[in-house]
Amino acid sequence: MNIFFLKSAVLISALSLSVILAFSGNPAVAETPEEKGLRIALEGEARDKGFGNYTADQTMILRNKRGQESERNLRISVLEDEADGDKSLIVFNRPRDVKGTAMLTHSHKVEDDDQWLYLPALKRVKRISSSNKAGSFMGSEFAYEDMTSQEIEKYTYRWLRDEPCGELTCWVSERSPLDKKSGYTRQVSWVDQGEHRIWKVEYYDRKNSHLKTLTVPSHQQYLGKHWRADEMVMVNHLTGKSTRLIWQNYAFGADLDDSDFSKVSLKRAR
Repeated sequence: MNIFFLKSAVLISALSLSVILAFSGNPAVAETPEEKGLRIALEGEARDKGFGNYTADQTMILRNKRGQESERNLRISVLEDEADGDKSLIVFNRPRDVKGTAMLTHSHKVEDDDQWLYLPALKRVKRISSSNKAGSFMGSEFAYEDMTSQEIEKYTYRWLRDEPCGELTCWVSERSPLDKKSGYTRQVSWVDQGEHRIWKVEYYDRKNSHLKTLTVPSHQQYLGKHWRADEMVMVNHLTGKSTRLIWQNYAFGADLDDSDFSKVSLKRAR
């Protein structure tokens, strides 16, 4: 759904133990909640590796606390980078006042993510400071840090419980960002035990208040392996505002490479 640090010894130790447990099959060795939370996250990441790249269309519907709505249309491109973090490019197509606005993100596993915003009215590229990652992305209820590839190394994990989620059973786990500049102290997620799909995430701010909730009503599977959301709804409990994202026209195996995710490409994105 950020940072400047290296993997801690605790994370490395938990990862090593998770791998040992996965291959030993020894039921006598019990996992701690932290080890189980990390294992669930690692399994989810492993299941989605190898997608290569994709493009998709997105409709963003902004709803204020009075129920008034405005709509924006975007085009999204994503390039997988298993050695580091994924790259993404978001370009606004409509309405006219935001047309041509584009955001480029280079996610990283352990370093600060790089993000740039192109503003066509000013004809310049603005770098998004890591200290501003908690800010609203284009007036939505999604923060800039929500728009990165959420690399596992940037969080600590803790399994909380198993519980039903609709007709499925979900792991309920908590992750906490290691970056002190994050806008969140922790996030609680509901992930189904069959396919590792995320159905809900609760976000807690720096005061540990329940700030936002993300729900994902439905998913579709692509290439017989990769699950992607059809829709996402982020509700801000403090402001009463919400943002709905409708995803369409996923296309995997597009003609994309690193040159399509440079600052030069950001300026010419249309």
